Amino acid sequence: MRVVIQEDYRKMCKWAADYIAARIKAHGEDRPFVLGLPTGSSPIGVYQELVRQNRAGELSFANVVTFNMDEYLGLPQEHDQSYWYFMHNNFFNHLTDMKPENINILNGMTDDPEGECARYEAKIASYGGIDLFLGGIGVDGHIAFNEPYTSLASRTGVRDLTTDTRIVNSRFFGNDPGKVPAQALSVGVGTVTDSKEVLILINGHNKARALAATVEGGVSQKWTCSTLQMHNGAIIACDEAACGELTVDTYKYFLDIEKNQRL
Repeated sequence: MRVVIQEDYRKMCKWAADYIAARIKAHGEDRPFVLGLPTGSSPIGVYQELVRQNRAGELSFANVVTFNMDEYLGLPQEHDQSYWYFMHNNFFNHLTDMKPENINILNGMTDDPEGECARYEAKIASYGGIDLFLGGIGVDGHIAFNEPYTSLASRTGVRDLTTDTRIVNSRFFGNDPGKVPAQALSVGVGTVTDSKEVLILINGHNKARALAATVEGGVSQKWTCSTLQMHNGAIIACDEAACGELTVDTYKYFLDIEKNQRL
């Protein structure tokens, strides 16, 4: 596992965007680069930088296929809190050469949730898997909507959202947890860790405990993020504020080991 510590959120996002851009550029033209994407506040700075590079002619998305992590069950695409809406409003609509047919987001209005999830897994497999999955984690360490105690081998499926998650997300629903959907469709922990690389963003003091559990804790279903310890291509990009619960030795180790690395 790599842990790349940046001074602040802006620098963390710039580093992550540059890493993703380098991977896309280095990828051959024989097949698409398959990129997994999250929603939420953490990746917005990354999306803004990727859009800047794309619009400046520095990076093309013409050969990129995307798969999003999750979607609320029961929200139509046009709802301003659907993840389809979020992704188009914050990212896809601003790219100059992203092909609509290469965008994959789970259908929250499906009449067959289990079938939709199985179809999604099959489509990922049809591309040979995901090359790089970008993600964030919750304060309790959950990846996508894989709440604590979700199986670390889980695949894409229907997830019941905890009260804590609905309370946290209620800020987008008029501060009313009752308006937050009780279920979502989400890739599984195993879906994420099957990717060739996983790049997780962790920023802010409120994520410090989750970062420590990801890097220093034992592998446990309680912290689904901890499964990244078992992934040979896992990278954590974090800011200084998120490092408050790391031991001094761990913090110094990753600063030292990364000081001569570029990307």
